Amino acid sequence: MPTLDWMGKDKVVDYYHQVPYRILERIPDKSVLDRYGSDCGNMIIHGDNLEALKALLPEYEDQVDCIYIDPPYNTGNEGWVYNDNVNDPRIRKWLGQAVGKEGEDLTRHDKWLCMMYPRLQLLRKMLKPTGSIFISIGDDECASLKYVCDEIFGLSCFQGDISWQRSYAPRNDKHGMPVEVEHILAYSMKSTWEPGRLERTEEMDAKYSNPDNDFAPWKSSDGFAPNAATHQGMVYAIQHPFTGELIYPYAAACWRYDQPTMLGIMSGWCDYKLEDIHDEAKRAEVCGVTTNDVRPGVKAIVLAHSLEESRKQAKQVLNQGPWPRFYFTKNGQGGICRKTYLTNVEGKLPTNLWMYDDVGHTDEGAKELKEIFCGRAVFQNPKPSRLVRRILQIACPDDGLVLDAFAGSGTTAQAVLQENAVNHSGRRFILIEMGDYADGITAERVRKTINGYRTTKKHVERLYEKKLTASNLKRCRDFYDAAQTVADNVAEGTYDKVEGPRMDGSAIVVNGITYKGEDTPPIDSGFSFYELGPALFVDEAPSDASYRLITGNHNGADNELNPTVPRLEVMRYVWYTETKAHFEDRTDEHPYLMGEINGVAYYLAWEPDGETTLDYELLAQLPVRGETTVIYADRCVLDDGALNAMNVRYKQIPRQIARM
Repeated sequence: MPTLDWMGKDKVVDYYHQVPYRILERIPDKSVLDRYGSDCGNMIIHGDNLEALKALLPEYEDQVDCIYIDPPYNTGNEGWVYNDNVNDPRIRKWLGQAVGKEGEDLTRHDKWLCMMYPRLQLLRKMLKPTGSIFISIGDDECASLKYVCDEIFGLSCFQGDISWQRSYAPRNDKHGMPVEVEHILAYSMKSTWEPGRLERTEEMDAKYSNPDNDFAPWKSSDGFAPNAATHQGMVYAIQHPFTGELIYPYAAACWRYDQPTMLGIMSGWCDYKLEDIHDEAKRAEVCGVTTNDVRPGVKAIVLAHSLEESRKQAKQVLNQGPWPRFYFTKNGQGGICRKTYLTNVEGKLPTNLWMYDDVGHTDEGAKELKEIFCGRAVFQNPKPSRLVRRILQIACPDDGLVLDAFAGSGTTAQAVLQENAVNHSGRRFILIEMGDYADGITAERVRKTINGYRTTKKHVERLYEKKLTASNLKRCRDFYDAAQTVADNVAEGTYDKVEGPRMDGSAIVVNGITYKGEDTPPIDSGFSFYELGPALFVDEAPSDASYRLITGNHNGADNELNPTVPRLEVMRYVWYTETKAHFEDRTDEHPYLMGEINGVAYYLAWEPDGETTLDYELLAQLPVRGETTVIYADRCVLDDGALNAMNVRYKQIPRQIARM
């Protein structure tokens, strides 16, 4: 498989291992709880997504059903923190430390790839084996992103390059080809992944009818299936009850069901029987084989009584209904077809072309956000929530977990809440946003969606309209004066604004504008807001308030657990590195007990302000002993023989705490 190389790649391929593990600190004042006092499992995290994803690993590795991200498109014109010139000091410092001095010479494409690669690696670790990821991207980096994702997720797991019609009115003032679509690259964890079906449309259902008063609407389908040569037992004649004609499958085809099933179906028209009519030559012709190679002894389904009697029985079924599953077209005089019932068909299978009529466009996304923030444009180019809802519908189960590591204005959270409210589902979301607006825009949008908000709708009433034509063009001034009179004589307070006279196409118009407030109802849900807290290890902790990454040197006195980190968070980390299992707080049984799994009990004997010792006195306190007991402590005074006799394994803090 071809791979993409760029300057700095060798420095970032394994860089996520060096990202400091930092705890997440919940900020209650910025969180919202539902009526039961729950955050519903939803999270909004403020901080660099590389560190935030690392912090999520203990709880959420292999737990996410669907990821949607909208990273920077790298067009050269972005004005946000991940911009092309890497103006944000945190990203500049990250490039300097992760890539080194050569980072000064990187092109904007190299920098973008260096930024994306380790993040995509961590995102992949979050996905369930049944999960999938959808990535919005523009033309500038689509090809590069495809190569990188092929490398990280696997070429066989590429599910499609979705073209989203982002604009309903492409601009005409651009040099070259106006942009009407953007890309959404879709990858899955397994090549056998299949998208969920979409709700059927009225247009699709209109193809189904019920002319014979059957139990459900149906449409006509082919009664035959391919591969006659390998299914010769399903190639035979059926006698027509109205004409007496022998009906065979067309060339290389066979009947869709086996002969006993077809005999039962046809007996719904009249009495039938099996009979050998010695039609080997005809069956060989249908199968595409010689007469010597055709299967012998395959009987035909023929009328059990005379054609006249059989026609009489079939006519009664035709008139009264319902007809059997295989029916005769043209009021009984045509060929044979099969019914496909509406109740048996699934929803619409999504394609890789998403039109704005179905999933919204950029203007819709901007207006949607303005309505929430009282008409203010607080964010550039937000995606419409309908676009993300489409992704949820095809890629996330009703009780699934959605992750957005480039949260922006919070569209993903709103889409999840809307889907939950409309379809009574229980999806959860995790949002990560680095920008300073994570609270004021991202989280605030979610708060407003949960609490409900008042929107201002513009209502237009046409007060005057006169279309200009070639014959009345000389009276244009008269029409304008008449329109002005209408505008001047509108009673004060009737409208919020009178617009015109102005041209609307070829007509002079005056409009009365009224802004009416409408309430968007609240949605009973909640979320917890988090900031990135201190690093677990002292050598990973920032020396000041600026963004700092570890150097890779884990030796020396700095290689200690950070005493400001709560013990429970240290336990969560150690439990994850040992077991990769879900952590449950069991410190009510003993302050050092982390848990027990597969016959192994784990303890973390750690005190932030003192040294712990593994001795007989400590062992006597432990309430749970597994077949093997693993105990982390600062030091141990028991020899190996004593430990082995008690099936105890000692691990030294912090030297033997694994680094993720």
